[in-house]
Amino acid sequence: MASGPPLIEFRDVRRYYGSGETLVKALDGVDFRIVDGEFLAVMGPSGSGKSTCMNILGCLDSPTQGHYLFRGIDIGRLTRDQRALLRRNYLGFVFQGFNLLKRTTALENVELPLVYRGMAPGQRRKRALAALRAVGLEGREHHTSAELSGGQQQRVAIARAIVTEPAILLADEPTGNLDSERSHEIMRLLTALNRENGLTVLVVTHEPDMAEYARRTLVFRDGHIASDEARVREAVP
Repeated sequence: MASGPPLIEFRDVRRYYGSGETLVKALDGVDFRIVDGEFLAVMGPSGSGKSTCMNILGCLDSPTQGHYLFRGIDIGRLTRDQRALLRRNYLGFVFQGFNLLKRTTALENVELPLVYRGMAPGQRRKRALAALRAVGLEGREHHTSAELSGGQQQRVAIARAIVTEPAILLADEPTGNLDSERSHEIMRLLTALNRENGLTVLVVTHEPDMAEYARRTLVFRDGHIASDEARVREAVP
C-alpha cells in the first residue's frame, strides 16, 4: 500500500450516470492514494469502472459524490479553466492509438504541448530533443509517423507526454495496438522512466503480463476496488 503524503487521493468517490431504473453506478465508493514515484497498474473487466476512474484522474470527468484531491487540492472545487490548466501542467497522457499528427515529424509532435504553453522555439526544441533521447529515439527526430514503426510511434507519444515534466503519466492501454515484443519494450521504457527519473506512472491494462511491470495493482470490479496489492518482488526487467 502507498505511504507518505499523497500526490493523488480518492475519498469515497462515486460516479453515477442516469437515474431510477437506468442508474449506472460506474464508481461506487472508491478510496485510494497514490504517492510520488509509484508505478501502478489498473485492471478490471469491461464496465468495472477503471475507465471512469482514469477520466476523473485526467480531469475529463468529475465525481458525482466524494472527493478527488491532487496534492491536497480538491479538484471538484476548481473551475473548468483551472482543471484545464492542471491537465496541461501536471498530467501526461498516453493512449492506445498514439494520436500523433501524421504529416509532422517526431520532433514537431513532441514540441506541440510546449507550443500551447507559449514556450520560445529554441527552448521547446531543446526540451523536445531531450525527451526523444529519453525514449531512445535520438536520430529519428525528423521522421514522420509513416516512417516509424508502431513501437516507435508510441515512444514519440510517450516523449510528448513527458516533455512537459508532468507529475504523473496516465497511460491508457499503451500496448493495445502493439505486438508482444513491442509491448514489452514500451513497458520496459515506462519502468525505466519510473525508476531512473522518479516519474509516477499509472497504466490501465487488461493484460496480466503488462501489469507485472508495475509495483502495485488496483483491480476494479462493479465500480469498486476488488483488490489493491503491492508487488513484493522487483518489477519485470
